[in-house]
Amino acid sequence: MVDAAGTPSELGPADYLMHRREIHSHARLGSMGVVFLDTAPDWDRFRVHFEDASRRVPRLRQKVVVPTLPTTAPRWVVDPDFDLNFHVRRTRVPAPGRPRDVFDLADEMLRSPMDTSRPLWIATLVEGLADGRSALLFRIGHALTDGIGALEMFAQVPALQRDPPAEPPPPAPLPQNLSPDDLMWEGINRLPRDIVRGVRRAVWAALRTAGRLLLNPVSALVGGVVYARSVMRVMSRPVEPSPLLRQRGTVRRSEALDIRLSTLRSAAKAGGGSLNDAYLAALCGALGRYHRALGAPIEALPMAVPVNVRGEADLTDANQVSSVILAAPVGEDDPVARMGKIRAQMTQRRNEPARDVTHSIARLASVLPAALLSAMSSGGFVDVVASNVPSYRGDIYLAGAKVLRQHGLASVPGVGIVVVLLSGGDWCTVTANYDRAAVRDGELFARCLREGFDEILALAGQPSPRRAGNARPTLTRCPRQDSNLRPQD
Repeated sequence: MVDAAGTPSELGPADYLMHRREIHSHARLGSMGVVFLDTAPDWDRFRVHFEDASRRVPRLRQKVVVPTLPTTAPRWVVDPDFDLNFHVRRTRVPAPGRPRDVFDLADEMLRSPMDTSRPLWIATLVEGLADGRSALLFRIGHALTDGIGALEMFAQVPALQRDPPAEPPPPAPLPQNLSPDDLMWEGINRLPRDIVRGVRRAVWAALRTAGRLLLNPVSALVGGVVYARSVMRVMSRPVEPSPLLRQRGTVRRSEALDIRLSTLRSAAKAGGGSLNDAYLAALCGALGRYHRALGAPIEALPMAVPVNVRGEADLTDANQVSSVILAAPVGEDDPVARMGKIRAQMTQRRNEPARDVTHSIARLASVLPAALLSAMSSGGFVDVVASNVPSYRGDIYLAGAKVLRQHGLASVPGVGIVVVLLSGGDWCTVTANYDRAAVRDGELFARCLREGFDEILALAGQPSPRRAGNARPTLTRCPRQDSNLRPQD
């Protein structure tokens, strides 16, 4: 089922799972873009900018309606009570207005739940930064989309010029008055037809399976065994968690680096790997340093690497991400060998027949009781999640302010450290959000993070990195795959 804009209106299992998790503090996934601007935009212009964006992007006007009884899938509907004042806000950081203050504010915002009775986004203009600069904190609920989808969505927000020619605003989408009871009864009325369709699909699937068994029973049996073994490999943890990162709490903190994209690419090429290999090798090097500095060296730890499973032409908003679980080689001293081990594991895991089995699990988890869902999200399966998300090439502007940097800030319940590489233009950013109960020595972790990337960048013959927040960068999507650097003061 699609809406008037051609966007799917029913929530898939993964999206509904994310929506349910939003109200549980121990299960909530946080996602926010931290965008630094060269000036503070006019407030009225800023509001108009997002008013227009909410008209161009259907999801920014839509909320989720869940049926009173589960007779049909939850649905996105245009909120009849949409209030721009709720979604577009402003605040100010105290002098001297450091980038560090912006990240502290973002970390605090991510701890609070979103109002699931409204569209799942909030845009906050942060004023008071040094040199007249500002920042945008653009928070979205994970039910709305994943990282790739968020960038496709955000591409509709900025402009390619500081002062583009005035255009008439697009028409506002028509509001939809659909209550949970209405949706429940709609599902009941469709139930006979849906049952017939479901039975027909089940019978057809059974006949195809039976046909394969009759035509080639040995091949069908071997294929089933191969797939079952693949499921076990995909779902199993390849190595035990780190003894240093096992604690979990409720307070998180971020560390950020700005990296020259060409330098990281050169380092990757010198090491015989991709940009993603170099990024993960630098992160593993940082984690290895942190463990050795605290007297607890380990050879490997479990790390999840989200993988986009969209097709080239698939730009839907829905969550379409699977995860590869690595035995991250944090104990490997040689950075080139570390890149090679990561590349080999990524290749093997991507080729698993059951690599998309998590989508089937999401279908089951989306209907679990709330208490069980929260318990499943308590963590401990992996220590680190490391995402690699492409951004845009070229200069972009927001309500007359030039975008200087974009950081991807994310938190995952039960995971000690979540790291996002956001690449685009001349620069990319690395933002690590960590649980302060897991990472007890934040200053040491920040230093190890810089040193880990410095080690990889040295493969390209470049000088040591610096802290993020001071550089100037430069709407075209970067290649999906696959950063000199500066940490955030």
